[in-house]
Amino acid sequence: MSKRALPAAAIAARPGFRTVPAVSALDRYEPGVRAATGTDEPASISVFGVIGEDFWTGEGVTAKRISAALRSVGAKTDVAVNVNSPGGDYFEGLAIYNLLREHQGKVTVNILGMAASAASVIAMAGDETRIARAGFLMIHNVWVVAAGDRHQLRDAADWLEPFDQVAREIYAARTGLSDKDLGAMLDRETWIGGAEAVAKGFADDLLASDQVTVDPEGDGVGQAKALHKLDAVLARAGMTRTERRKLFADLKAGMPSAAQDDTPSAGVRQELEALRTALAAI
Repeated sequence: MSKRALPAAAIAARPGFRTVPAVSALDRYEPGVRAATGTDEPASISVFGVIGEDFWTGEGVTAKRISAALRSVGAKTDVAVNVNSPGGDYFEGLAIYNLLREHQGKVTVNILGMAASAASVIAMAGDETRIARAGFLMIHNVWVVAAGDRHQLRDAADWLEPFDQVAREIYAARTGLSDKDLGAMLDRETWIGGAEAVAKGFADDLLASDQVTVDPEGDGVGQAKALHKLDAVLARAGMTRTERRKLFADLKAGMPSAAQDDTPSAGVRQELEALRTALAAI
């Protein structure tokens, strides 16, 4: 299908609200999955890793980065978008979806490993979407960290509802599935394998097996998965993004040296206790 038939996505991110990858997606995510070299593809853009700013690595897949990449290849140049991502910031994902939808050249999306959550929306923004037989799409309702009394939480739920509707409209335009069926799929967090994705219309075709490769040592696979999973667990435990960044910075800097006071401060004790709780949950 032409991406011109896809609806534009309205974006109105709320200050203080940020989505993070689902722990279930991080469990299945294999960062080493990449496009095989030597394939006959047009200019390519990689959507690898977490969607949105990734403050653990200093990178992440942002709309700013994708916009720069599209400018670099040229407004009318055909482009292949290679995807392997556990998701992340849903609002950043919508912005990237819009950029790909508006690109004047043909966009071919290749789901090499996983396109979960926000990455699944990005994967819809192609004139053609292909998926590895062993690849997965995962769709679910928008999830954010929120705090407050019942009035504030009700307001947050009402504010989120239109974004779930936007996701259903995008998936419906691609697949032809009903709003009711898609709503049920989002409510229960649905994982869709390669062949099923083609059968249901989320993808147009399967990728050939020789178009996908796995680098088991790529991008610090084990460490990256552990850091992002810990971040997701801490977010769900109610720790703010600023608090999580500080905790990881403190851990990276190391524990107090022997020359310092042997008794950790109250702040350090709280951070370590939060880390123990998160590790237990993992």
